Amino acid sequence: QVQLVESGGGLVQPGGSLRLSCAASGRIFRVFAMGWYRQVPEKQRELVATITRDASTNYADSVKGRFTLSRDNANNTAWLQMDSLKPEDTAVYYCYLRSSSNILSNPNNYWGQGTQVTVSS
Repeated sequence: QVQLVESGGGLVQPGGSLRLSCAASGRIFRVFAMGWYRQVPEKQRELVATITRDASTNYADSVKGRFTLSRDNANNTAWLQMDSLKPEDTAVYYCYLRSSSNILSNPNNYWGQGTQVTVSS
């Protein structure tokens, strides 16, 4: 089993900042990617940012230049620094992990429980 524990969501005014963190634990042999997705009611979950083991990052166009994703490989922890937040960033943010449990197994996708981010004055 793999567990993802998220923290750092909350209410912030437009233009403000928040920092989300995600700590992965459990049967993790190799991490292929970590990152964040977000979802608003009645819409599909969408990519925010992901980072691979070799630190290659991928950001949604809507957050480029405002959000920064970083990762600690040794501790399987990732952080999403969100600056210049806008009301349209309001969503539930889900931590994402793609990992394998041993040298022979195929990787699986795992999700955190979600943390609410609300950007409002």
